[in-house]
Amino acid sequence: MRVIFMGTPDFSVPVLDALVAAGHEIAAVYSQPPRPAGRGKKDRPSPVQARAEQLGLTVRHPVKFRSEGDVAEFVALNADVAVVVAYGLILPQGLLDAPRFGCLNIHASLLPRWRGAAPIHRAIMAGDAETGVCIMQMEAGLDTGPVLMRQATAIGAEETTGQLHDWLSDMGAKAIVTALSRLDQLVPVVQPAEGVTYAAKIDKAEAGIDWSAPAEEIDRKIRGLSPFPGAWCMIGGERVKLLSSRLATGHGQPGQVLDGFVVACGEGAVEITRLQREGKKPMETAEALRGLSLPEML
Repeated sequence: MRVIFMGTPDFSVPVLDALVAAGHEIAAVYSQPPRPAGRGKKDRPSPVQARAEQLGLTVRHPVKFRSEGDVAEFVALNADVAVVVAYGLILPQGLLDAPRFGCLNIHASLLPRWRGAAPIHRAIMAGDAETGVCIMQMEAGLDTGPVLMRQATAIGAEETTGQLHDWLSDMGAKAIVTALSRLDQLVPVVQPAEGVTYAAKIDKAEAGIDWSAPAEEIDRKIRGLSPFPGAWCMIGGERVKLLSSRLATGHGQPGQVLDGFVVACGEGAVEITRLQREGKKPMETAEALRGLSLPEML
């Protein structure tokens, strides 16, 4: 098929690779414009743009689809379908209607649960037992379109957003290739009105740990915010990111360090298994504690 691909972050790259490997013709790649990044704050292309250029594909990055020229360029590609995954721009109706089979979105949740910007983070933070990917026919609403295909996967008891992100990215890549090969057989299923939840964008202000909360809630927050933005607590005046954890036995005053890096919570206890100190790389807790003295209370 003749495909327009629209995506921006790392999550989208395996999907682009899968479409190319499956033999689809990529008419053009749309991605967010380069942004300042790194210490020098120089403009850096998105992961999708970088990969597309390696593949010799045409890349476009309009700031917004407000000009008639941008819309006309899209329509003129005469695509069979547009595949959209974590692109980052709202598409006007003229674009949604342009490809012969419309625009298909790969969304990292089991819709209608977790529509919106941060479905992977929110699923873990909410304690969901499972999540998955949906191939959705796009319409004007926020992730409201009918679902053509869905695949579910369990969320592990110690799984982080980073780990689940990579798994769902691969799932989505395989699912869209299957969907494109069966477009004439797939029946769109309208999303039910019941069970709708919204995955609001993660705010860094959410990331501080309150040890008076129950252990299950703290554990889910640590795993759900790992690796970005990273849950954190203060240790001896240093802000330390907590990158992975598991529930532990023990009890005490909230914030009391019980053993190693097992910390008492409002109910139960949590063991921190991976962390990152300021200016250092992520490391396992055992390694980090060789140079980090924990106080009795956090």
